[in-house]
Amino acid sequence: MRTAYGILPAMRCKPHLSAGRGALLGHARRAAAGGLARSAVRTAAFAASLLLALAAAPAAAEDPLPLPAGDWQPRRYVCARAASPVVVDGRLDELAWVAAPWTADFVDIAGAGRPAPRLRTRAKLLWDDDALYVAAELEEPHLWATYDRRDAVIYHENDFEVFIDPDGDSHLYYELEINALGTEWDLLLIRPYRDGGPAVDAWDIPGLETAVALRGTLNDPGDTDEGWTVEAAFPWPALAECAGRDAPPRPGDVWRVNFSRVQWRLRVEGGRYVKEADPATGRPLAEDNWVWSPQGLVAMHYPELWGFVSFSGLPAGRAPRDFALPEIERARWTLRCVYYAQRRHRAIRGSWAPDWPALAAALPELGVTVAPAPGWSWPPAVTATAARCEASLAAPDGRVLAIDEEGRCR
Repeated sequence: MRTAYGILPAMRCKPHLSAGRGALLGHARRAAAGGLARSAVRTAAFAASLLLALAAAPAAAEDPLPLPAGDWQPRRYVCARAASPVVVDGRLDELAWVAAPWTADFVDIAGAGRPAPRLRTRAKLLWDDDALYVAAELEEPHLWATYDRRDAVIYHENDFEVFIDPDGDSHLYYELEINALGTEWDLLLIRPYRDGGPAVDAWDIPGLETAVALRGTLNDPGDTDEGWTVEAAFPWPALAECAGRDAPPRPGDVWRVNFSRVQWRLRVEGGRYVKEADPATGRPLAEDNWVWSPQGLVAMHYPELWGFVSFSGLPAGRAPRDFALPEIERARWTLRCVYYAQRRHRAIRGSWAPDWPALAAALPELGVTVAPAPGWSWPPAVTATAARCEASLAAPDGRVLAIDEEGRCR
């Protein structure tokens, strides 16, 4: 089991589901009816995967939900508009890429207090009318990759990963993994694994372009390498399928994005790389997970902890380097903490808290802090039945933001 994913590889074909099957079934039926833009073959496979998951999957386990440590401070990045064409060849030497700023260096996935990564990783973003472009630079003295089949479980070796949630509701988001061979694993997540998933493996990102460039020799322990670069283009029609908003985005729109690097410790045995093992157990040492925006726990599939990417209509060099967080995001986080509390209340006490006073009284036991969102109503309105729960906040202009027991914030 990989802790950062909380899912066994075998479960890719039989994902777990929790409540709310009607919404997922509706999405599957829309896909089957052609409601999502994809080829007939891809649509059929996509819909079949969802319907199979609905029919076969057991209920999710009722364990207390792990909580992220530290303050909620996702990183921010301004994605500039490409001022010149981007050629996806793995080499970041086009003028547009040269001008684009790098993200901050990646850190350990668990955040503060964890050792700094041994190797440097950083990324950058651009966009134009055709696609969202992602590039990354990975320092690597031992280039290693053997998986060459698409949709293999690539994180069992070193890889680079991209996560995109266009509308920030933590449901219907994208994941791409790629290794130094250029092998891809792309998935569509209906909702996070903690909320029952599933990950739809049959789905491929339509029109995806990727490339890698190596600065060294692959799978050769006899030399020391410099690293590798990754480049990917996500066409807007593919991202629009689940975005629920404009794609391409409008200048000023903010999406949720994160990047991850999986890194294993290696040694040389018989002229080839093998994973270092724990002498006491003989099992491989745990992998390192290095990310752009720290998660506060070893789990990538907490989309509410990913970074914020704001789209600028200006080219790199003229685009701003930072932006103010939209005020609604503080309200989203307040509701997310209510969701954490309700999940833990159900796991520990066997039921949802029926209202806010009952939930507030239990917060010390649950280990959750829920703070007001400036400018939004307080306290949150909390309702629950035996099977469902919801919490909501109201803005002064009448907008209502709500979260349900599956963690969807809308």
